[in-house]
Amino acid sequence: MSRKEDFFTHINGGYTCKGDYIILGGAILDGEAVADTHIKIPLKTLNRHGLIAGATGTGKTKTLQVFAEQLSLKGIPSLVMDVKGDLSGVARPGAENDFIRDRHAKINLPYTTLGFPVELLTISEQNGVRLRATVSEFGPVLFSRILDLNDTQAGIMSIIFKYCDDNKLGLIDLKDIRKVIQYLTGEGKEELEKEYGAVSPASAGVILRKIIELEQQGAERFFGEQSFEITDLMRRDSNGKGYINVMRLTDIQDKPKLFSTFMLSLLAEVYNTMPERGDQPKPELMIFIDEAHLIFSQASKVLLEQIETIVKLIRSKGVGVYFITQNPMDVPSPVLSQLGMKIQHALRAFTANDRKDIRLTSDNFPLSDFYNTEEALTSLGTGEALVTALNEKGIPTPLAAMMVRAPMSRMDVLSAEEIADVNGSSQLVTKYSRTIDPDSAAEMLERKIASAEARRSEDAARKVREKETAGRPRTTTRRRTATSPVVKVLTSATFIRGVMGILTRAMK
Repeated sequence: MSRKEDFFTHINGGYTCKGDYIILGGAILDGEAVADTHIKIPLKTLNRHGLIAGATGTGKTKTLQVFAEQLSLKGIPSLVMDVKGDLSGVARPGAENDFIRDRHAKINLPYTTLGFPVELLTISEQNGVRLRATVSEFGPVLFSRILDLNDTQAGIMSIIFKYCDDNKLGLIDLKDIRKVIQYLTGEGKEELEKEYGAVSPASAGVILRKIIELEQQGAERFFGEQSFEITDLMRRDSNGKGYINVMRLTDIQDKPKLFSTFMLSLLAEVYNTMPERGDQPKPELMIFIDEAHLIFSQASKVLLEQIETIVKLIRSKGVGVYFITQNPMDVPSPVLSQLGMKIQHALRAFTANDRKDIRLTSDNFPLSDFYNTEEALTSLGTGEALVTALNEKGIPTPLAAMMVRAPMSRMDVLSAEEIADVNGSSQLVTKYSRTIDPDSAAEMLERKIASAEARRSEDAARKVREKETAGRPRTTTRRRTATSPVVKVLTSATFIRGVMGILTRAMK
């Protein structure tokens, strides 16, 4: 058997699926595509998470686009983070050309152009479906971790949430939590100490500063009502295609705190909302996090532990999480160890550190008789990648260099008119377009403070009146009547008339 025939048998044996699957591309040997060696990924193991990595310009985004398209055709919805702004084109059919036809002929896969059902989501001022969450939905633990609070400060946050729960004060937005902290360290200090214990003003000041830091990255637009319902991410169109939910993040690349806050809240909400499903024929939802280093670069140790825990547990809910980044070393080792599928585009060896990263990256892949992994990582062309996944039994598939199939949808952004058209036909834009400012903690405490100030003003005025009254001479009405000259005159005249009347009657 020739080496090529041996390779053909090796790849097809390792990527055979009894159940349903998606095809991402065809295998490559010695720089040439080998027809009919299709890279089949079973739907059953897609919820075991994954990684798409590679240097700039190697084709990561197009691989992500292909992945989302193939999932949609299988009725699996996805949420895609679009940090660079070049994924919205998935809503419109692509354009066939000679390059694409030749590429698909080499791997013997049919090609057609197709647009997909899309929702454009946003957590900023961009047009689309507004995603929001309330402070209460985060809870004291998660909110403390987002703010990177120490144990003492996190304890204070727990007290604040407990106080609000006991007094039915809704924590909707950052304005609410700021007002509660200001109240409990001011007018409500005695009330708090009586029921819950003292709170250090210094610690409260640190918490307020961290909240302001979060606000400066635009988080005030994210915290609020109406909260986004996770079930709205898991929709299918009338033809059974899964919706591709494109989260437009082009204007928050310089706001990693906001990005990590959103992602952590989303993963936590998905985990808390969805029921346990165990092993299923296919996932309920796939989440693709592009530019994943924005999450990890400024994350604290505690926040990383939270992400690691959620990634470990969320797959039992039927959810797969895939990280897309330039260097696989951007993803912390505890998280990287949870990723069952790895798609690695070319890496560049410009420096000693680059070569070290390439060696470490090659160690993440199975050994192969057909590839020198380190050499392959630097020699892959655009749209080519090393891949290994989990088969239906959860065993890693053989390492394969893959020629990725071309996207069926447009490989470019939508125009402003096309974005308006997508949003105009959306059922979710109308649902989440209104900003709701309910009667929550800030408004309730304002009224409480105003009422207390009114009582204090009234008490102060009463005390002033009492003091003024106490300083005057106490003269009774009777004494004033007796000393009045008019009364004296009237009284004398009356007395005289009375006496004269008696004398007159006596003389008669």
